[in-house]
Amino acid sequence: MQNSAVWRINNDELPWHVLPEDNSQIQTLPNTVGRCHSKLFKIEPDLSLIETHFSPNRNLAVISRMTEPAPRMVLTLSLTGHSIFNASQGNQINFKFGHSTITTINASDGIRQYQSNQAVSQLRFSMTQTWLERHFGEGAFSAFFKHTNLQVISYQPSSTVSVIAAHSLLNHTVAVKAQALFRRGQVMTILACELEHLLGEDRQPSGQLTQTDKRITEWARAILSAEFKNPPSVEMLSKRVGTNQFKLKKLFHRCFNTTPYGMLLDIRMEKAYQLLASSRCPVNIVAEAVGYQHASNFSAAFIKYYGVSPKHISRES
Repeated sequence: MQNSAVWRINNDELPWHVLPEDNSQIQTLPNTVGRCHSKLFKIEPDLSLIETHFSPNRNLAVISRMTEPAPRMVLTLSLTGHSIFNASQGNQINFKFGHSTITTINASDGIRQYQSNQAVSQLRFSMTQTWLERHFGEGAFSAFFKHTNLQVISYQPSSTVSVIAAHSLLNHTVAVKAQALFRRGQVMTILACELEHLLGEDRQPSGQLTQTDKRITEWARAILSAEFKNPPSVEMLSKRVGTNQFKLKKLFHRCFNTTPYGMLLDIRMEKAYQLLASSRCPVNIVAEAVGYQHASNFSAAFIKYYGVSPKHISRES
């Protein structure tokens, strides 16, 4: 079952157990491998959510062979860490932190690989073509179901709205009787945000962005992502990407539905959440790591953003 380099297990050897308290099913790997489990929720007919949280203490390979009764589209939101799926047909799919991957499959036949001592947290949304047409209209996404083999149809950074909804899904304090409704609402938000670019419709029919405008916005976002600890002012950021403050703010509103400062806050809070959840750093160290001079200011911003204190995330991880 295992060798000196990689610990292997067949997914068929891992049974699912029902958890009556939240109407889910859970699949757990042996404790000797580390803390690794997946939870399955049936959101609607033909729509499922799988939460995967793996922290293996050795390199891990999970052999997966599943045949679906109907072709499915699968959206994977990678919230923490990195994993790889090597399909039997030769395809390799990388699931990287901060990105959303959309695939269509008729059968899942391959090996999921996880690195030793690296925490991986992913949300997978599996839906049939029938479900997609029920919610998006007849013929929606039909072009993506012409081939039965596994294919990647989209790979891009996850939207800020989706990331916030995902963290709400994982860290809510909703009453038990309201959890199913709350979960469905967050799932629908994520799917609407992550699937809309596949519909082939312009968000704004008039005044489309030029390639130069797109380059400016992506460049500005990259600078904020790289320099979030000591970010440039909006004036300096505008000069560095070759535009003025007014136009940059307008482009951010059109492309990202936020301001440069709003995006900076999103980046800082997501980085802070990752540090708190994966490394259990003290709050003051995390505050400094994401650019806050005072831990109290960081805590206030974090509570306003996520609705819970930084200590709560560190304690729960």
